[in-house]
Amino acid sequence: MQILRNFSLKNYNTFGIDVKADRFISVEKIEELKAILRKTYSSEVFLIGGGSNILLTGDVDKLVIHINLQGIEVISEDENEVLVKAMAGENWHQFVLWTLDHGFGGLQNLSLIPGNVGTAPIQNIGAYGVELKDNFVRCSGLHIQTLQEKNFELDDCNFGYRNSVFKNELKGQYILTSVTFKLSKKDHQLSTEYGAIKTELQKENISDPTIKDISNAVIKIRESKLPDPRKLGNSGSFFKNPVISLENFRKLQEGFPDIPSYTVSENEVKIPAGWLIEQSGLKGYKKGNVGVHEKQALVLVNYGNASGEEILELSKLVQDSVKEKFGIQLEAEVNII
Repeated sequence: MQILRNFSLKNYNTFGIDVKADRFISVEKIEELKAILRKTYSSEVFLIGGGSNILLTGDVDKLVIHINLQGIEVISEDENEVLVKAMAGENWHQFVLWTLDHGFGGLQNLSLIPGNVGTAPIQNIGAYGVELKDNFVRCSGLHIQTLQEKNFELDDCNFGYRNSVFKNELKGQYILTSVTFKLSKKDHQLSTEYGAIKTELQKENISDPTIKDISNAVIKIRESKLPDPRKLGNSGSFFKNPVISLENFRKLQEGFPDIPSYTVSENEVKIPAGWLIEQSGLKGYKKGNVGVHEKQALVLVNYGNASGEEILELSKLVQDSVKEKFGIQLEAEVNII
């Protein structure tokens, strides 16, 4: 293990923000991680995984620990189901492809989501009608101060929409080291109700889709709408889709009869944030090095050598515009540092 000083984090965040870490180290084993933490106060540590859900607005005056724990393991299986454990440093999309190559179903709708396995439970990542919690069994975490390892079962995690206990009561206390999923081996439950998936399958004349067919459809949809962060810096969806009361939604319908929605409960609906941003006239907006993506208004992009502050300023413009037009306060999905 080698601690690097004044280290650029440009290649460790998908926005491609060129900020510096005072000190940087990449760890590949849990024992290495423990050894580092024994020597460092928890307040002086900054953790980074795939860097897909953060906006760095300045240099990090701490020890940046890159969680690079690798490995995928089948824990147990029967003729119907399998438990698979993936280490935190595994790339999420590559892990999903691994499950599909082995005929394991459950994660196909979550294909091509950026980031690593270890950060997926923190956000309760989701797409096209499926969330991580739907196949989640447990995750293992290392307490930053005590170095005690602990398993968190499904009920421990308080999963909500892009939310979990790790963003609230336990924020900053644990480093997630692995995640275990229960996946199907046959009689897969397929979630194809989202219109975009239906349309893509129809284009391919697929009436009886396999789990790989659904994954391929999702990949095509995401590639058509979302920029590759390796070519254009971004963090995917910057904002959460707001959930509002049915009563508020009815009032909005009076002024905006075409406003789309998805039912959350008897009294709540979810509004696509991308639609709100587009209707506010900001889709394709560009100022200097930053902008709102021309194909997906939910994505803020770094067109060049943007600073984190420039992107943060753009996000506030988007929030203010949507608030003024619709009375809805958009909440960032991205962690702003």
